[in-house]
Amino acid sequence: MLSLAAASRLGACTLSRGVFNASSTALRAAGGSKDAVREYATGDLTDGKPKTILAVLYKAGENGKRQPKLLGCVENELGLRSWLESQGHTFIVTDDKGPGGVADKHLPDADIVISTPFHPYYLTADRLASAKKMKLSVTAGIGSDHVDLVAAAKKGITVAEVTGSNVVSVAEHVVMMILSLVRNYMTGYNQIINNQWNVGAIAADAYDLENKVVGTVGAGRIGQRVLERLVPFNCRQLLYFDYGRLPADVEAATGAQYAELEDLVSRCDVVTINCPLHASTKGLFNKKLMAKMKKGAYLVNTARGAIVERDDLVEMLSSGHLAGYAGDVWEPQPAPADHPWRHMPHHAMTPHYSGTTLDAQARYAAGTKEIIRRSLAGEALIPTDVIVQDGKMAGQYEDASKNKNVSLEFKKTWEA
Repeated sequence: MLSLAAASRLGACTLSRGVFNASSTALRAAGGSKDAVREYATGDLTDGKPKTILAVLYKAGENGKRQPKLLGCVENELGLRSWLESQGHTFIVTDDKGPGGVADKHLPDADIVISTPFHPYYLTADRLASAKKMKLSVTAGIGSDHVDLVAAAKKGITVAEVTGSNVVSVAEHVVMMILSLVRNYMTGYNQIINNQWNVGAIAADAYDLENKVVGTVGAGRIGQRVLERLVPFNCRQLLYFDYGRLPADVEAATGAQYAELEDLVSRCDVVTINCPLHASTKGLFNKKLMAKMKKGAYLVNTARGAIVERDDLVEMLSSGHLAGYAGDVWEPQPAPADHPWRHMPHHAMTPHYSGTTLDAQARYAAGTKEIIRRSLAGEALIPTDVIVQDGKMAGQYEDASKNKNVSLEFKKTWEA
């Protein structure tokens, strides 16, 4: 069984990024130790010259003006403008991330690019090739799959994110989505907004969560918190799948039991996906795997849309094999008007907002500022915030590749 320290190092090569590492929070709160994380220092933004920082964020319109705590939008700019401009830096903020748009126009001159999982600016290999001055990519939030990590490594670009910033927000959202499906909430809600009243039509497919089997695919920072929040519901059994076992004390506290992936999905009334998107998880939930789920089971996904095969999911819901699907992640984002998940049966989908509550925004805005501050000052980054640096994956991901259960697909792509 993996120790807590070992489990916390499981990274992008694995299914989950591992158990929450309390030391990262303590390090962030204390300002960190340069000696402790020297190998992650970013040294090529420290020449003292003014930099150009490009931020690609979602537009909130009147909501951004009304709510100053809505930091992750174009209108409030992560609270960074006055701080950056007081140091002589140029700060460009836009929501226009399409081909040839405002972001692309300024990318060649940008030293630092900030994006967010909620309105991702897809930093493809072609875009990175045009980013002649870029040295740092910061994800304001968690999940840097919108960046071509291989291309970033080859160009010597550091990729960092604010690890742990919205894990509570997403875990709470997962539980809400589970309840919305099991209790058949959307059917009742839709009746009210359509001036209907038919209790039987709701109750005919409504259940209690108690005494149900629930499993998480991915038991890292978010997955573990989901398990913890499900304990009071007295589920019959809580299961998890990951490439490493949870620490014994976590298993004991939650009652969660490890199961292999196909075994887990075949036993669960509810499956929740809480793993990152990478080569080994893209399309993981395809028709073959979903067919192994119990007939009438529910699937929740707040991880990444591309982990679930789009058309296969529609088929599984239309046939009645799955009773419902809920989540807030799409591929691509924003989802086009004709995306089939908007109109498929038995869904409880929303735009991607689970990790961008006002509380989460305060955390990831502060974390984004700290990453930039450290980089400009030549200080070390917090190790768990580092995804790519000095042309290679950060240490926690390299450690994960030594686990015999880890798929090497991503590693092979990386080495290629």
